[in-house]
Amino acid sequence: MTTSAPVASPCTSVCKLDPRTGWCEGCWRTLDEIAAWSTMSDADKRTVWAQLRQRREQQRQEKPA
Repeated sequence: MTTSAPVASPCTSVCKLDPRTGWCEGCWRTLDEIAAWSTMSDADKRTVWAQLRQRREQQRQEKPA
């Protein structure tokens, strides 16, 4: 049996929602994801983490150079 460490929160204590995307500018989660984090399963948290990476990359590509 394999046990894994709990999935850490992506919170960076920068809590400001981008009105255009609905994502927190610190951790890239939606308000719903932030609110549900403490009750999510580890599998759901890992799914959110994967989405955060995609959101950061999308935001990086959209910003003017």
